[in-house]
Amino acid sequence: MMKRWTIHLFAGLAERLGSHEIILELESEAMTVKALKAELAALYPEHEPLIGVSFLARNQQYASDNDTVGRGDELAMLPPVSGGEDTGTALELDSDGVNERYTLTDQPLEQDKVASQVIVPAHGASLVFVGTTREWTHGKRTARLEYEAYAPMALRTMRQIGDEIGERWPGSLCAIAHRTGIVDLAEASVIIAVSAPHRDACYEASRYAIERLKQIVPIWKKEIWEDGSEWKGHQLGPWDPTTPSTV
Repeated sequence: MMKRWTIHLFAGLAERLGSHEIILELESEAMTVKALKAELAALYPEHEPLIGVSFLARNQQYASDNDTVGRGDELAMLPPVSGGEDTGTALELDSDGVNERYTLTDQPLEQDKVASQVIVPAHGASLVFVGTTREWTHGKRTARLEYEAYAPMALRTMRQIGDEIGERWPGSLCAIAHRTGIVDLAEASVIIAVSAPHRDACYEASRYAIERLKQIVPIWKKEIWEDGSEWKGHQLGPWDPTTPSTV
């Protein structure tokens, strides 16, 4: 008896395959990620290169090619991320409200609001990084950007970045807010605020946060020009969100 597998798609992968969801009828209840990607490549041979460099997420966590997944898992195929479904989504708050520091929204970002989430009396340094839509890239004029996110996993990995920063630079705090949808020229697409007891740790943690966001947070960017558009993925070589950061 054939078993039904559901795989969610995002950004350029969804656009190329013509759907945000793929239903496969397979004999197996479970298989390796590599085998599942081979099934997709056989179904869409013209898109095999993109499928090959994409990662599968199982229950909102990245899975390597040799990991086993089951048809009952929440499965999503993620093309290389740009690093920012229901916009404005937030994880359920812990008792300390920590998840308020990690947000996705289709509304304009507020720099002071994000910064206020990390400024505490014990810290003597804070930094705010603001990423905005620039008009010209490699001689081509951008009209606007459009962002899409795998929202629950994006929020989960944002919090992971904050946890990693707290481990690397004890006592440091991080807040991340990212836009979804259309972001016009000079508007902020991402704001990252970091605070620490001392400035050296603050500088290092701020750089770590933005580079790590580009590596593991499933948010995609579409550049829209006057004569077309293109989804932009990882720009720094082979994309592997399962490897530790080298920053």
